[in-house]
Amino acid sequence: MNIKNIIITFIILFTFWVLLSAHFDLFHLGSGIICCAIVAFASHDLLFQDTGNHGLTKTVRFITYLPWLIYQIVIANIDVAKRALSPSMPIDPQIISFKTKLKSEVARTALANSITLTPGTVTVDIIDDIFYVHAIAKGPADDLLEGKMERKIAHIFMED
Repeated sequence: MNIKNIIITFIILFTFWVLLSAHFDLFHLGSGIICCAIVAFASHDLLFQDTGNHGLTKTVRFITYLPWLIYQIVIANIDVAKRALSPSMPIDPQIISFKTKLKSEVARTALANSITLTPGTVTVDIIDDIFYVHAIAKGPADDLLEGKMERKIAHIFMED
């Protein structure tokens, strides 16, 4: 147990508690201290996993990935809106599957969440190395099967 990681986790949690609650009386601050201390003690290892010497590199790579992901979300929103509003655009729901080369659970979770955050696709299940994804139509399914998102995630977690 690393006390430094617990303290940093507590500070992060308590900062958010104060900002989101916007109550500065003794009851709310005391409740925040108690709750944040319990959560920090129980979950500090989730925030500070053993990343070796590559923690900063992974963080920078993830931050550079976010604008690309946001762009994909915007493009997918436009596509889904067009499909919903235009009778000529096909809606052909399907479940696709693909084998991932990602090895770590964190990388697989990041890919699953990225897929689900993109409108028109939802990660349904992951069994071993196989992802099962529901896609609204062939276009979004083909885009996913192209593998660009997976390659970007692999790059973040140095699995490429």
